[in-house]
Amino acid sequence: AAVLSISIPYISHKAQTLPLKRIQANCKVLCPIMNRMICLRGASQKFSSFLTRQTLASTNIHHASWRQCANAFSTASPLSLSAKIKQLREATNAPMMECKKALIDPEVDGDIELAIEHLRRQGSAKASSKVAGREAKDGLVGLCISDDSSCGALVKVASETDFASRSSVFSNLVLAIANKAVEKEEVDADTLTSDETVQKLFEEAILAIRENLSIADVRSLKHTDGSILAGYVHGTTAPNVGTSAAMVELAWINGNKKDIEKAKEAGKKLAMHVVASKPQYLGPSDIPTEILEKEKTILMDQLADSGKPQEVLEKIIKGKLNKFYSEVCLEEQPHVVEEKSPKVSKVLKSLGLEVKRFEAVSIA
Repeated sequence: AAVLSISIPYISHKAQTLPLKRIQANCKVLCPIMNRMICLRGASQKFSSFLTRQTLASTNIHHASWRQCANAFSTASPLSLSAKIKQLREATNAPMMECKKALIDPEVDGDIELAIEHLRRQGSAKASSKVAGREAKDGLVGLCISDDSSCGALVKVASETDFASRSSVFSNLVLAIANKAVEKEEVDADTLTSDETVQKLFEEAILAIRENLSIADVRSLKHTDGSILAGYVHGTTAPNVGTSAAMVELAWINGNKKDIEKAKEAGKKLAMHVVASKPQYLGPSDIPTEILEKEKTILMDQLADSGKPQEVLEKIIKGKLNKFYSEVCLEEQPHVVEEKSPKVSKVLKSLGLEVKRFEAVSIA
């Protein structure tokens, strides 16, 4: 082959003219495979993926310099700016003009990988500053329960519009945050928001969606003494992501474990009931005293002018309180998923189960 010389700028900004064999030797030091690739068609595309920034830093050579070297040996046509913009948009979902600005930035010089980093570092910060403070009323709820049904989490992520919340980018964000919440021992909205991985997820999503996004609610359950967790998501837009969701903890009465699969099915049905009936308390004993006394006072005022004897009034109030319990207490509610709607506690008892706790989250 004819002797070929290429001028390669070093960090010192001095230029040296190196013969082909010297350049190949340098490539061989950086990566043995590179020497075999250097004359292959399309080598310029492979240079960027092989030569990591750390490797280049150790040799004191600019990343752009080696890319220029690769382009010199390649017979493949370089990608046009429009083709690179298309690739960058597919990778980041960022607006077209943001992609173009990133690619033509002197520090990026058309490199796709550097452009992605540039957008994450500067584009998401710019987008976040624009949307900060805007009210986020819409959103989605994500559910994640561990494979052994021992721990689970419900996460509500808020967005500004229904349009944004229906995007696949947003659904993936919600599910990823729910999965992250399950990994933590103690979790709330603040601790989850401060997590480094979650922050990166938000940066990427805000860059693509261009709306104010935030964690609006987090609920978690962990099993106790061999209990199991089950859940249900309503209005699904993606697997385990929807407009509302519930999670329940079931335990075997007297610790006598029976069919686990039947227990999980009963738990899912109960979670469906929770989403539909929206109970506020587990049982009558869980109602705060002030709430119960307030309800009794209201009933007494309603019957004050009835003229009925006191013992009759007490029976009427007891009956009305039982109705109140059936409206707000999960154990006392008629099970809307089961045929003929028997009481929830009765359904579970027939299966040798009892409900210990429940959580529910909705975007409404």
